[in-house]
Amino acid sequence: MINRELIRIKIVQLTYAYYQNGNRNMDNAEKELLFSLSKAYDMYNILLSLIVAVTKEARRQNEIATARASREGTEIPSQKFCNNKFEIQLEENKMLQEFIESKKTTWANDIEVVRKLLAQIEQSATYKEYMANPAEENYDTDRELWRKIYRTLIMENTDLDAFFEEKSIYWNDDKDIVDTFVLKTIKRFDPKNNKNQELLPEYKDEEDKDFARKLFRATILNADQYQRYMSETSRNWDFSRLAYMDVVIMQIAIAEMVTFPNIPISVTINEYVELAKSYSTPRSAGYINGMLDAIAHYLIDTGKVVKAIGKQSGQAAPQQEDNGLDDKEE
Repeated sequence: MINRELIRIKIVQLTYAYYQNGNRNMDNAEKELLFSLSKAYDMYNILLSLIVAVTKEARRQNEIATARASREGTEIPSQKFCNNKFEIQLEENKMLQEFIESKKTTWANDIEVVRKLLAQIEQSATYKEYMANPAEENYDTDRELWRKIYRTLIMENTDLDAFFEEKSIYWNDDKDIVDTFVLKTIKRFDPKNNKNQELLPEYKDEEDKDFARKLFRATILNADQYQRYMSETSRNWDFSRLAYMDVVIMQIAIAEMVTFPNIPISVTINEYVELAKSYSTPRSAGYINGMLDAIAHYLIDTGKVVKAIGKQSGQAAPQQEDNGLDDKEE
């Protein structure tokens, strides 16, 4: 689940924090990086368990309403939502249950968040259309309901965003990326797999974990050398006039160019220009784009890097890096 995009974001954040911290220790910083990435995987599982928590609360409320209707002789409420076939499979999922048991995580302590989300769901057109449909219940319809609910009421939910930011400093920028993987997981659920349906692993393979370690270490340990490359590319370089985050972002980009020969330079430049748009000043993206292009030519001309530039940043890269989103949600 943890992909290169998320890894780059974390390395930008933690490299900046490393230089702000007076007590610098590379081993501790690397542990912090891997812990921060593991927290993103925790969020993935917690968001899946939110679907279960909402349904359990719906069942509790349905039982109360059913008992009241029996006493008063009124219409018994429908249990269609409570018996959603996709949710039942998710609720019984072995991997999710193992996560919940190992982490001792529960939504019981934050039940008001669950109840508020349930109320939003019940007021939505998606829910009302699903409940009013007289067609026989089937798995595909039940799974599609939760895909729609997730996209419309959980992805763009300021209350949930604030909740996660308050719960952990590591979750401030994770949810947008993690949301795409939750949707991907819902889409992949197959009733034939029953409780053995595989969730996404923490890392697609060991290579991505190595990428995180190597990129972070190269960034920190070769900082002076990479900053010399910046200076040699621009003789009038004045670090005092740059946003400090610009220097950090370019330093990491150079580390990636030098350390990973299989990643096209155009991919690297595009990735860090996008990060500059989120983490630095409004003018930083254009400046970093031009500087990284110049630095890339310098590294190639001096034999420090042996690979092609590819197309200029801002255009489609000649080769897309595999970031784990092979069937990315629309």
